[in-house]
Amino acid sequence: MDQSIEEPFGLWGRAFRPFFLVLAAYAALAVPFWTAAWLGAVPTPAWLAPAQWHAHEMLFGVVAAGIAGFLLTASPVWSGGPALVGRPLAWLVALWVAGRLLFALAGFVPIGLVAAVDVAFLPAVALAVTRTLWGSGQRRNYGVVGLVAALALANAAVHAEALGLASGVAGRALRFAVDAIAVLLLVIGGRITPAFTQNAFRRAGLEVAIRARPWLGALAIGSAGALAVVSAVAGRSPATGALAALAAVAAAARLAGWQSWHTRSDPLVWSLHAGAAWLVAGFGLAAASDLGAAVPPSAGLHALTAGAMGATLLAVMTRVGLGHTGRPLVLPTGVVACYALVHIGAIARVASPFASGGAARGLLLASGLAWAAAFALFAARYWRILTGPRPDGRPG
Repeated sequence: MDQSIEEPFGLWGRAFRPFFLVLAAYAALAVPFWTAAWLGAVPTPAWLAPAQWHAHEMLFGVVAAGIAGFLLTASPVWSGGPALVGRPLAWLVALWVAGRLLFALAGFVPIGLVAAVDVAFLPAVALAVTRTLWGSGQRRNYGVVGLVAALALANAAVHAEALGLASGVAGRALRFAVDAIAVLLLVIGGRITPAFTQNAFRRAGLEVAIRARPWLGALAIGSAGALAVVSAVAGRSPATGALAALAAVAAAARLAGWQSWHTRSDPLVWSLHAGAAWLVAGFGLAAASDLGAAVPPSAGLHALTAGAMGATLLAVMTRVGLGHTGRPLVLPTGVVACYALVHIGAIARVASPFASGGAARGLLLASGLAWAAAFALFAARYWRILTGPRPDGRPG
C-alpha cells in the first residue's frame, strides 16, 4: 500500500470515509443483483438458500460496514481514545472487501474460507472499538461492543449451517441479527437524534425544547432486546408480538418528545427522525403479524431493514460525511433525493407482500431500483468529500 495511508488525512483519516463509500457502492450493486436473481435473470452464489444469501449480505455486508464506520468514528469522540487510522484501518476495510468477494465466489472457493474471512470482520471491529474505549471509564459504551459481539455470534451461527455443522439455525440467527441491529439503532438514535435536533433548533433560533424521557428509551431498548432473545430461542409467537408492541409504543412515545414537526425544514435532522419512525412501524407491523393479524411477516421485517436500517444509514452517512470533514452542515445539491429514494424503496418493499401477481413483482422491482439508486447517488455526491482531505487541513 502507498505510504500516504500512514497519514491521517483523506480516505484513511477516519473509519467513516472508506466504510461509507464501500457500503454505498455495495448496496448499489448487491440489491439490483438480488432483484435480478429473484426474477430468475441471474444465478445466486452457491451458499445456503438465495433469500438467506440476500439477508446475510444486507445485514453482515451493508449494515455491518455502516456499524464499523460509525462506531470507529464515534468511539474516539466518546472516550478521547485513539482512532483507527492509516494502515490498520486499510487492513480492516480489506477484510470486509475480501468477505464480499468470497461470497460472490461461493461455490468456486472452499466454503470454510468464506466463513473464516467473513466471520472475522465483526470481532475485529469489536476489538478495535474496545481498544479505543479502554481506560476511558465510560462503561455504558461497552454495551455497544456487546451488541457487535452478539452480531458476530449470529453470523457464526449462519455460517455453521452453511458448513453443515448445524441445521435450522440460519433463519433464526438472521432474524436475531435484524432485531439486534434494531436495538443498536434505538441506542444510538437515542444519543444522537435529540442532541442533533436540539443543536439544529439553536442554530435556527427556534425556542423549542426536546422532551427527554430516559425511561421510555430504556423501555424501548429493553423490550426490543427481549424480543431479539425470545425470538432467537423460541421463534415468533404471541409473546414476541407483545414485546414488539411494547417496543413500538415506547419508541413512538420517545419520538413524540423529539419535536419532529419542527425539523421539517432541515433534511439532515428530519432524516434521522424518519429513520426512528421506521423503527416504530417495523415493531408495530411485527407485533400485528405475531399476534395473528392479517399482516405478512415480511412487512415488519422489511420495515426494520429496508426502512429503519436503510433510512438511518443514509441519514447518519450524509451528516457524518459533512461534520467530520469540517464542512458546514448543508447537504450538497441533490442529496435530499437520497432520502426520498430510500423511503420510496422501503415503502414499496413493505407494501409488496400485501399485493399479488404483477403488482407484487412491480413493487419489488421498484423497491430494489429505488433503494439501490439512493446509495448510488450518495456514493457519487460524497466521493470527493470522503476521499479528499478536510478543507481546514486538520487530520480526520
